Amino acid sequence: MISQSRRGFVKAAIAAPVALCASIPGGVLAAPVYSLKLGTDAPVGHPVNNAMNAAAAAIKKATNGQVQLQVFANNQLGSSTDMLGQVRAGGIQLLSIPTSILSALVPAAGICGIGFAFHDYDTVWKAMDGDLGAYIRSQIAKSNLYTIDRIMDNGFRQISTSTRPVKEVADMKGLKIRVPVSPLWTSLFSALQAAPTSINFSELYSALQTRIVDGQENALPIINAGRLYEVQKYISVTNHMWDGYWIVGNATALSALPADLRATVEQQLRNAAVSQRTEIASLNSSLQAQLQSSGMVFNNVNTGPFRESLVKAGFYDTWKSKFGKEAWGTLERYSGTLS
Repeated sequence: MISQSRRGFVKAAIAAPVALCASIPGGVLAAPVYSLKLGTDAPVGHPVNNAMNAAAAAIKKATNGQVQLQVFANNQLGSSTDMLGQVRAGGIQLLSIPTSILSALVPAAGICGIGFAFHDYDTVWKAMDGDLGAYIRSQIAKSNLYTIDRIMDNGFRQISTSTRPVKEVADMKGLKIRVPVSPLWTSLFSALQAAPTSINFSELYSALQTRIVDGQENALPIINAGRLYEVQKYISVTNHMWDGYWIVGNATALSALPADLRATVEQQLRNAAVSQRTEIASLNSSLQAQLQSSGMVFNNVNTGPFRESLVKAGFYDTWKSKFGKEAWGTLERYSGTLS
């Protein structure tokens, strides 16, 4: 049997970043090198991975090689759900995770994805860099996760299909559509009378290819990076939800870093998150033409009737009750009255 003190030591050892010491001439030990692992579900070449790789290079340079961040893209370490469990257990130290997936553990993380809550990016950043983002981070901290205080952009989401374009609310009825593993996403599309199916992103291409589902919804950079244009024909520009990527870490592991090194890691990840937003904005302005050249057909959607359908279905009232007055009031400070 392991004693209580022994259990504490083992738990701390698992959660802590790996520190290695190397000898230098004369037998003197060099400063320890701390190795951190960061997982993402985004495909290689996506702005999330570009930003995290840039952060890794900046961290190595700023710490003179004392902290080395390894980035594992495209679910190399498991699905987003798996990696979240690994971060909490200390198997990996950091994770870039969509709010849609994080909300399964921290329900408040999903509030930024309320349907048609944000009208534009100006509103998004005021909310997420302001009181709404601070509220969400306070809830994430209750799960022993540390969160970088700048969220990356996953973009406004659009609906794609292989069978028919979505032009009006009636086109949603019975549509077999993939959604992230999130009750909020399922609730929204159920309220629009679609037939949502929760599937992890790592399985999405196959699910579309084999017609388990006929459609999905994601931001244009994800649709492009995931090569979904190979298995989808139509994109309806709905901007129905906004989603972002939080950078979360095992709080125990990050606390084990020397204070100066931890501050550097946090600052470089923060800088990378803000830079990633700029890359997404640039991509959004060019991707429609690029996807059209790949054979996709775009149509714009009048979203007013979609929002009215959500009101009539009780979608907003339901989620106001679930999130609570404090969270909902903070959201409406930026979105305006939703129901």
